[in-house]
Amino acid sequence: MQTKAEATKQQIIDGLIEVRRQILEVAATLPEEKQVTVFLGIWSVKDLLAHLAGWDVENLEATEAIRAGQLPAFYAHYDRDWRTYNSQLVRRYRLEDYALLMSSVEASHQRLIHHLKTIPADEFGRDRGLRFKRRHVTIAQALQAETRDEWVHLGQLRQLAG
Repeated sequence: MQTKAEATKQQIIDGLIEVRRQILEVAATLPEEKQVTVFLGIWSVKDLLAHLAGWDVENLEATEAIRAGQLPAFYAHYDRDWRTYNSQLVRRYRLEDYALLMSSVEASHQRLIHHLKTIPADEFGRDRGLRFKRRHVTIAQALQAETRDEWVHLGQLRQLAG
């Protein structure tokens, strides 16, 4: 019988997998002109995909920081909607070749998921006393925030796809 912690861990991982699967599915159907069209503030689909790859890397590192009792490093860069930090991630992870970018986003996500599966279930919700702006910082909280963000991005991609 699965414990509550195991069920929560599995639900988080399943949610991350499902939303990313749908994002990549929609992104794969976009014609070239829509791949480079600015549709989200200053971002094209290529920028959005780079953003996702960057947060995969950040969330992998964040899980280890949290387990070590430290706030994830990205909190030092917080500003409105993470604008500045997201711009840095887009610059770092954006590739011009769309097929390579799609592969990169899929690979970064697979690394994150593989890593998450190695973390004991009780670690996901463990409160280590970490706070940011009065919010509890746990592995579960960080990953659930990422999942919510990706569902929003999926809706935006679907609108672009028409």
